[in-house]
Amino acid sequence: MKNIFKNVSERISNLSLNPPLVLLIGFALLILSGACLLNLGAVTRSGESIGFVNALFTAGSASCVTGLVVVNTAYHWNLAGQIIIITLIQIGGLGIMTLATMFPLILRKRIGLQSRQILKEQLNLDTFSGIIRLLKYVIAFTFSVEG
Repeated sequence: MKNIFKNVSERISNLSLNPPLVLLIGFALLILSGACLLNLGAVTRSGESIGFVNALFTAGSASCVTGLVVVNTAYHWNLAGQIIIITLIQIGGLGIMTLATMFPLILRKRIGLQSRQILKEQLNLDTFSGIIRLLKYVIAFTFSVEG
């Protein structure tokens, strides 16, 4: 059994994913996980599921920060549903890699070249210079305005 997990782990680590593909997979996973959570009846005020297609649309809209909804957010979702939606908005707005890079920065760890390439792609920058400084400004500004 250990050999199976080791083999799968080796195959995953040997994959060379380019930065746009990593971002695409990250956003797809974010939207799908958000849709699965929003599809639960436990996050609505009525206790009934909204349906997967509507949950998928809501999660996609929140993650991509478009603001389109199929139901009134304040009246349809209970507190748990609203927290899921605001979390999707926050992660989508700041960006998956921005948040993923924030924790190594807090722990004063170095950011590797692959992470910098993904950040460069996400932030639509031409060069690598100043990526981490820009990232620190974005995070500080966001939390100072929202806090």
